[in-house]
Amino acid sequence: MLRFRRSAALGQTFWITVFTLLLISALSLVSDRFGSHENWYNISRNAAFIAIMTLGQTVVIISGGIDLAVGSVMGLAGVVTALSLEQGYPLELAIFLGLLAGGICGLVNGYLISHLKLSSFVVTLGMLSIARSVALVISNNRMIYEFGQAHNEFVGLGALDLFGLAMPVIVSAVLGIVVSYLLKQTVWGRHVYAVGGNQEASRLNGVMVERVKLLAYLFSSLCAGLSGVLTVAWLGSASTSLGTGYELTVIAAAVIGGASLAGGFGGAWGALIGALLVEVIRNGLLLTGVDPYWQGSFVGCCIILAVLIEGMKKWRGA
Repeated sequence: MLRFRRSAALGQTFWITVFTLLLISALSLVSDRFGSHENWYNISRNAAFIAIMTLGQTVVIISGGIDLAVGSVMGLAGVVTALSLEQGYPLELAIFLGLLAGGICGLVNGYLISHLKLSSFVVTLGMLSIARSVALVISNNRMIYEFGQAHNEFVGLGALDLFGLAMPVIVSAVLGIVVSYLLKQTVWGRHVYAVGGNQEASRLNGVMVERVKLLAYLFSSLCAGLSGVLTVAWLGSASTSLGTGYELTVIAAAVIGGASLAGGFGGAWGALIGALLVEVIRNGLLLTGVDPYWQGSFVGCCIILAVLIEGMKKWRGA
């Protein structure tokens, strides 16, 4: 059964990749601007912010949970980093504090879910509100755009590129490789799949279920925090609205990429492709003159289709 589930996930990821390539080709024919270097630089950069969070979300979903707090954690980490820089803290320490804020959220989520057996939906929904509220309180709900002595260095980090690729793209690619290795080549990765597939059977086989789930939520929040720091560096400002609504986009990207909400399978490549597809749809709608408010409908249809395909494969494999 596990082999079937993994092959089904690979199959869905393959077809989503094909669909994404076909959509890119079609949009390139419809709009001359879509295929331009400048537009693809923007697409890849924007998709990277989503991809970084989607990689963390995918790990949580594989383990059988869900993290609704990623958007708020992203915003909190960005605000903490910006405030730290504004207070004159060194760049490295400010970034560390931003990631620490995200990590604390993840640890709280993970502990409540894994050790106290609370619902991941309820816990992370609560953290969504808490993290956003904390960001509002510590910043007095104001935009932060002065980063102290490290201002130029921090903003320069956001504008940095390598071989024509924006820094977030490079970070997401490296993180994708790391996540792929962790899931496929490490004991913890195999345990993540096992816990998502059958938690009680995993426990009986000696898997430390609580630790696996705790680390999954910690990793998800760290990814959200990292995305928040990079976003603030690119924007050159931090606001308490940063990351609002991203949780649904990230979950959509993960599910579209082949992660099952039932747990047990998914992968890094699917997360990256799912994030790219979401951004291609958003950008394509904008350039073709379609009302951007339709984006949610298109993404929602993709989610339903992905879940429908998964259900059909399970039915055929039963």
